[in-house]
Amino acid sequence: MRVLILLMLCPFLLTNSALFGQESLPLVLPLNRLTPLKNLVDGDLQTKLQQIVEANPGWKKLVANKKLAIGLVDLKDPGKPRFARLNGNEMMYAASLPKIAILLASMDAIDKGELKEDEEVINDMNRMISFSDNYASTRMIDRLGYRKIENVLTDPHYRLYDQNDHGGLWVGKRYAAAGPRHPDPIKGLSHAATVSQVCRFYYMLAMGQLVNRKRSQQMLEIMDNPALHHKFVNTLDRLAPHAQIYRKSGSWKIYHADSALVWDENPDRRYILVALAEAEDGEQIIREMVNVAEKALAIKDYTTASSSDLGK
Repeated sequence: MRVLILLMLCPFLLTNSALFGQESLPLVLPLNRLTPLKNLVDGDLQTKLQQIVEANPGWKKLVANKKLAIGLVDLKDPGKPRFARLNGNEMMYAASLPKIAILLASMDAIDKGELKEDEEVINDMNRMISFSDNYASTRMIDRLGYRKIENVLTDPHYRLYDQNDHGGLWVGKRYAAAGPRHPDPIKGLSHAATVSQVCRFYYMLAMGQLVNRKRSQQMLEIMDNPALHHKFVNTLDRLAPHAQIYRKSGSWKIYHADSALVWDENPDRRYILVALAEAEDGEQIIREMVNVAEKALAIKDYTTASSSDLGK
């Protein structure tokens, strides 16, 4: 009888052992246990995030004017993620950050046999993400087509763009001067994102739920160890030099964006952070958002990386 009970519990025990004891990504989590991120908003974390940001008058004004958006997911306990966001559903121009949508659509196409996983495609995906190479990104868009990218983003499994729920991630223009546009239906943006949907992208990625576990692993490998060390990475290089950072950023004129899944040996420093800013000093503001996140999460070895009035 005892053996029978253990056999019946075995899948549950294995799942929880893998999930709660696992040190590498992607985590092991069945799809039916993936709680929607919008249901994981944590009141305490939300209050802390808002208080820290609004302590800076300049940031408070940007948030009020919907020029600054921040999303934060605490993964210290992967079985009980905590989510907080400011202007979470505000769709903004996001420059190169939506190249993660091209990566997802590419992996979906490869897995379905619609795109050949040859050396040129692999190289372009790596250059598109690590170096934010516009030529490589444009070649990937041309291989896929706008309709394929849209179909993946709006797929019910992902819902990374939902016309009836504030939009989200969108790619509707080649990263080149020439070529047709396929703007998003809500705001007419070519390259757009909301912090909530980008957080969902990383959340599903961390849980191995983008396409499948194998393709999620490939995407993590492509997004790991970014070649560009600005914005979030500039600050994380000092705060957590040994942490794994899965990341994609973007900048164009006064529009600045960054997104990262941070996975450190210190389990307190395991989180998703996304920030979008429309401001002349957006680069510096986004660097500071790492300090904001780590203070909101009360990471034990938290130190400030600048002399700003953060948290006063």
